[in-house]
Amino acid sequence: MDRGTVGSAQSGRLLVEVREEGHSAVVTAAGELDHHTADLLREPLDDCLDKGFNRLVVDCSRLEFCDSTGLNVLLGARLKAEAAGGGVHLAAMLPVVARVFEITGADAVFTVHDTLEAALAAEAG
Repeated sequence: MDRGTVGSAQSGRLLVEVREEGHSAVVTAAGELDHHTADLLREPLDDCLDKGFNRLVVDCSRLEFCDSTGLNVLLGARLKAEAAGGGVHLAAMLPVVARVFEITGADAVFTVHDTLEAALAAEAG
């Protein structure tokens, strides 16, 4: 397994790190995902897809807030990944973030895993 960090971006409120894990790109978002920070997540997700990763795992374990702009970034990545024959898997969402997905119904269009390990194991299975 390759666990090397591929890249990272940071503003005062959001840190995004990307690494390769098997055939997946693992994108970890920490902090607040909103109108002001959305591009810090959008650009790495697009870069992963441009590099040929069609399976993206978003580690949400340190994502403390997500508004509609952040949700739209993830939905856009999902559409692009599915068009390439893959998908976006969300892992380890904190309750405050999971609630946004439940309220909007977005949890029904993503594959959601309780842990990052479960999301990565789903690839192997």
